[in-house]
Amino acid sequence: MSTPVYTFVFALCKLRFSLHFAGVELKHGGQLAYCTNIHRGETWAETLAALKCHTLAIKERVSPRQPFAIGLRLSAVAARELSDRSTRLEFQRWLAAHNCYVFTINGFPYGPFHGTRVKEAVYAPDWTTSQRLDYTNLLFELLAELLPPGVAGSISTLPGSFKAFIDGPDQIIAIRNNLWQCVEHIAQLCRTSGRELHLGLEPEPLCLLENSREAVEFFAAMRMDRPLDSRVDEFLGVNYDTCHLAVEFEEPQAALNRLQSAGIKLSKIHLSSALKIQPTVAARAALAKFADEVYLHQVVARNADGQLAFYRDVPDALAATSPVAENAGSTDEWRVHYHVPLHAPMTAPFKSTQDHLLGTLDVLAENPGLCQHLEMETYTWEVLPAEYKSRSVVDQLAAEYAWTLAQLAERGLA
Repeated sequence: MSTPVYTFVFALCKLRFSLHFAGVELKHGGQLAYCTNIHRGETWAETLAALKCHTLAIKERVSPRQPFAIGLRLSAVAARELSDRSTRLEFQRWLAAHNCYVFTINGFPYGPFHGTRVKEAVYAPDWTTSQRLDYTNLLFELLAELLPPGVAGSISTLPGSFKAFIDGPDQIIAIRNNLWQCVEHIAQLCRTSGRELHLGLEPEPLCLLENSREAVEFFAAMRMDRPLDSRVDEFLGVNYDTCHLAVEFEEPQAALNRLQSAGIKLSKIHLSSALKIQPTVAARAALAKFADEVYLHQVVARNADGQLAFYRDVPDALAATSPVAENAGSTDEWRVHYHVPLHAPMTAPFKSTQDHLLGTLDVLAENPGLCQHLEMETYTWEVLPAEYKSRSVVDQLAAEYAWTLAQLAERGLA
């Protein structure tokens, strides 16, 4: 792909974006979108069809007259197809015609993400491979072309690998080397395009980086690889997913302070909530219906002594443990990597980790410059039990926008 250039489409639209950029009226330069990984679409034609069918309907409900931000998910196939110049120009014209813009891309799932068994395959190819590096570099080239003037761009990616994929230290070194090559590519794009771009590693349970402590250790190792090269701090950061960190039983204030104290950029915040239960007989039976054959739903269990146990998926946790007694006052708790709607209250025996999300927003309210990219990510709509999902994905996302904007406004962020 050639060096990014400013196309005539956004040159013509520059005035419009400068007048009323935040379509959902965020303050302090904040950007808010929902991640389009909730929709099916592996080819570019399928991805664009979902934008036309669903995203425009959501825009009409949320931001009918102002610019509307899109958190774009592109598979490797769709990214290659969009790299065709005529295809890309057509998309840029579509964005301008519908008063939409892209500021962030979800580069975590490389391949199919709906309607098939995803599970551990979502982590492949990982950052030990040239395929992951090439894919991410291409996403940055596309984003540099799609960004409106004056707006920073972020891409989120898996946190190196899945722990079970790692056999030895050579793979860790390969991951760091490939990430350094990506940092170099981002830096070059920023110089040639005039854009501000950054990559966010997304800690997730049972992955190479699954909590804030492991993220700090990994970034320290990255810096030790090239002690005189500060580009890692400018172009690489963390995508803080509030579901993932809550499943790890982290507290938002402590986790965010740890990252900030270590000088790690907060590239993006994923606004998401996980399931939590007290693992009684009834709760375990109810949880079984959340097991599906598409996604991996890691479980972290904490006992009364505060010790954590980790399970790859819901069936593994159910098979390996015994229930706690009903109404026994046990403090045992399970947290499940299952993204549930932000706005919908859970019914007994379930609760959500919404408190972690809100605690994250509280920290952001105290320091609005901490992160400007917010993305709602409830990708599980197709597999949600019927009682927890809206009649349509448009209804659900419109409700999530309403809830999120109300929470942001309450904290002076919108």
